[in-house]
Amino acid sequence: MLPHLCNMNKKILASVALALLASGAPLQAEAQVYSLDSCRTLALANNKELMVKAEKVRQAGYTKKEAFAAYLPGIDFAGGYTYNQKKLSVFDSDQHLPVGTFDPLTKGYKYEQATFPVMGSDGKPVIGEDGKPVTVPLTLPDGTPIPAQTALIPKESMEFDIHNVFFGAVTLTQPIYMGGKIVALNKLADINQRAQEELRRNEEQNVIYAVDAAYWTVVSLKAKHRLATSYVNLLDSLDHNVKLMVEQGVATRSDLLSVDVKLNEANVDLLKVENGLSLCRMALAQLCGLPVDTPITVADEDKNTIDPKAQISNSYNMQDVYANRPDLRALELATDASAMEKRVAMSSMLPNVALIGAYSFSNPNMYDGFKNSFSGAFSVGVMVKIPLWHWGGNYNKYRAARSEETIMKLQVADAREKIELQVNQAAFKAQEAVKTYMATETNLDKAQENLRTATLGFREGVITSDDVMAAQTAWLKANSENIDALIEVQLCDVYLSKVLGTL
Repeated sequence: MLPHLCNMNKKILASVALALLASGAPLQAEAQVYSLDSCRTLALANNKELMVKAEKVRQAGYTKKEAFAAYLPGIDFAGGYTYNQKKLSVFDSDQHLPVGTFDPLTKGYKYEQATFPVMGSDGKPVIGEDGKPVTVPLTLPDGTPIPAQTALIPKESMEFDIHNVFFGAVTLTQPIYMGGKIVALNKLADINQRAQEELRRNEEQNVIYAVDAAYWTVVSLKAKHRLATSYVNLLDSLDHNVKLMVEQGVATRSDLLSVDVKLNEANVDLLKVENGLSLCRMALAQLCGLPVDTPITVADEDKNTIDPKAQISNSYNMQDVYANRPDLRALELATDASAMEKRVAMSSMLPNVALIGAYSFSNPNMYDGFKNSFSGAFSVGVMVKIPLWHWGGNYNKYRAARSEETIMKLQVADAREKIELQVNQAAFKAQEAVKTYMATETNLDKAQENLRTATLGFREGVITSDDVMAAQTAWLKANSENIDALIEVQLCDVYLSKVLGTL
């Protein structure tokens, strides 16, 4: 059964506190009539949480496209500038290179060794028998011959200006084999997108259920408002009759005071119902995305009778229920995602192969001598990375991902069991609500007949005012229980549709 009015108002206000006001078109001052379907449509269009879920679906789509881009080659550019304080010099000083002549016989080079004339005691060169001055070869202290002819290479000729260096490269990287990581990440992105769609569907059902609860609460309070008004009218008529009887001396002042107390209590209850009805209208307007002060009237609130759905099945095909439940589907997709995470973890233990191409350029360059100008060249290669030893880090990462997959599978199995219990409980509660409603119909007929006979007896003077008030109280209770039972049937039917995944 529905909880008491105060508890019911608290539940509605608590659920509405989670929703935000949506900016809508200006409404007319007079109340507009909204059907249940129109309330659902407004709520689905204006609910902020649903907007967040829809944006997450789009976000997952972008992530899926990002993952697909990993299949394609990546092109990058890198460049820079460097200032160097000094020039680059190959020699530390001027260099002397020996000059030789080619010898065809030895097919090598002959280097003429420098000589020095032998000086006599008189300070003059010693003359040999051939009439030429006697000479001795010159060598370095280590015995290395000193060439007679050398070519001078100045130090400045081998200096290079590298004060201002500009460089850059355009690279292309094409993955060939990444250990299955790219395939797993693409599947993971696709799973995430589908999971977000299922979560959005689940949130839609939550919004519809909240709207239905607020809608039927308004209907219930409107019916109770009519009931409270009728009860006040009954007590007011009884109060008028007792006053006449007191004036005629057939009733006491105490009888009149008892009726007055009941009448005051009924007026207070009527005021509480009116306040609760106003709050529930605000709650429904907020759930629909309308300003809380919007005058809103629901289509079923002025109906005196509502046909409850009494046909509740006793058994259901749980496989169909599992397929229709978006929350379970999201959990199953999370299990698939954990399997892909395991595959990504495994890829860290496998080789990675990629094709690399680049065009590099610099200024100065040495592609054709040293020149202070831009020049570059292409290069192509293959890069291979093979993990060898990481102290078990990659393998433990894989085992952690495998454990996560096992956990997700156990959670799915547990969720299936709970969903089956939830469906059975919801069906049982719906059947009980129908039976309760039928019982309250019988009690209502009896209470109406009891009130009719008590009123007639009071007019005939054979029943006291206390008996009439007791009959009126019983009539009020029977009507209130009948309204609660009727609304409970509606809410149980909605909840059953929700747990079946068909809402």
